[in-house]
Amino acid sequence: MDPVLVEVTRGALVESAHRGAAIVVDAKGGVVFSAGDVDWAVYPRSAVKALLALPMVETGAAARLGLTDAEIALACSSHNGEEDHVATATSMLAKAGRDVGCLECGTHWPSYDVATRALAASGQVPSALHNNCSGKHSGFICLACDRGDDPKGYVKPDHPTMKVITAALADMTSTRLDESNFAVDGCSIPTYAIPLRALALAFARFGSGQGMDADRAAAAKRIRAAVAAQPRMVAGTNRFDTKVIQALGERVFVKGGAEGVHCGTIPELGLGFAVKCDDGAGRAADVVTAALIAKLLPDNGQVNPVVAGLARPTLKNWNGIEVGGMRPASVLA
Repeated sequence: MDPVLVEVTRGALVESAHRGAAIVVDAKGGVVFSAGDVDWAVYPRSAVKALLALPMVETGAAARLGLTDAEIALACSSHNGEEDHVATATSMLAKAGRDVGCLECGTHWPSYDVATRALAASGQVPSALHNNCSGKHSGFICLACDRGDDPKGYVKPDHPTMKVITAALADMTSTRLDESNFAVDGCSIPTYAIPLRALALAFARFGSGQGMDADRAAAAKRIRAAVAAQPRMVAGTNRFDTKVIQALGERVFVKGGAEGVHCGTIPELGLGFAVKCDDGAGRAADVVTAALIAKLLPDNGQVNPVVAGLARPTLKNWNGIEVGGMRPASVLA
């Protein structure tokens, strides 16, 4: 059984607990920290979007289309569906000569309740541009159009553009991706079950440039710089990933995925990490991720205050009264 990674308190007692697994490795696979079953193959979901964006950058498609920092960052995002996110996805599609009708990610209301209320109050309804994955999909369409592929059906595993993207993920994780570990993600693209250890290795490579050719290493650096320059694009208002990147800039890259997955890298240390909470709780994966960053990246013994707060968030009731909190379990000390 995986260990408890996060405790949830109310008053003086632990009310709930989240079990899971986490691992930190260097670019050669050397383990710096591990807890739980780190060879557990999990669906990383949105946590690997930056890896899926590598072909768009390394092939030169992003440069030829004139994609900005904001647009490259949005290609790695699970965004809130706020106005700037929608405008940026629209711009990406326009640069590829396409529009919202080309998106195959599906439609949902914005993930951010303020944006949802504003959209409804204006009498509008959501489009695929409001889907939290529209940036990633717009990036896929940019790559397809630059390659000369018809983007129709780009979400299918046998589409020529998707084959290139899947090959990059397989190479970065050193994992075979085929029918044996295939499933369909929430936005309809393929997702593959990959061991946590392999995901951490991929992000150690992504952050350090080791284990990649020159073009891919340059692409990873370009993506990290774009996200650091435009952290709102990777998530949005009140979101964990945006808060961490705003606080630390290029010193860290983090990206969450559905069902309690979080991955990232600390480039200056050449380390990558991967987290999976057994119960799929995103709130717990956030705490574990912040705790790992705090553990690995102090400045003169001091933890960044934003990261410290995210590692131990308080819980308040509807009257704003503090009633408890969340904290890393002792295994993360």
